[in-house]
Amino acid sequence: MHEMSVALEVVDQVAEAADRTEGVTAVRSVRLQVGELAGVVPDALAFCFELACAGTLLEGAELVTEAVPGRARCTPCAHEWAVGMPPRLTCPACGGTRTDLLAGRELQIVDVHWEDGDPAHPSTREPISEER
Repeated sequence: MHEMSVALEVVDQVAEAADRTEGVTAVRSVRLQVGELAGVVPDALAFCFELACAGTLLEGAELVTEAVPGRARCTPCAHEWAVGMPPRLTCPACGGTRTDLLAGRELQIVDVHWEDGDPAHPSTREPISEER
């Protein structure tokens, strides 16, 4: 399952960041941006995340996903539009086929909340690579 490999990578990266930070006792939540074109099913990812966290510093952590809609821009006419699913990559304004994908493939950790014995400790940000 693709989502399990994503969940395992998220858990590994958050655990590594926690190890580099002195005194972290637990991870409470992880917030991810997930593009609609990233090929990830959020419900399946949440299920896999819970399994991947078992027995780690992240056990019991909440996974919060933020959907990022796909957007494209036509190279010839500069028109921008939401590509939707399935993605429409032909420009709705001029019919052009030379387009740049601006958003929608994101898959990154944007925020992590953990406990470290200091209630004033700020969140960390740990990006992960896009899944293709």
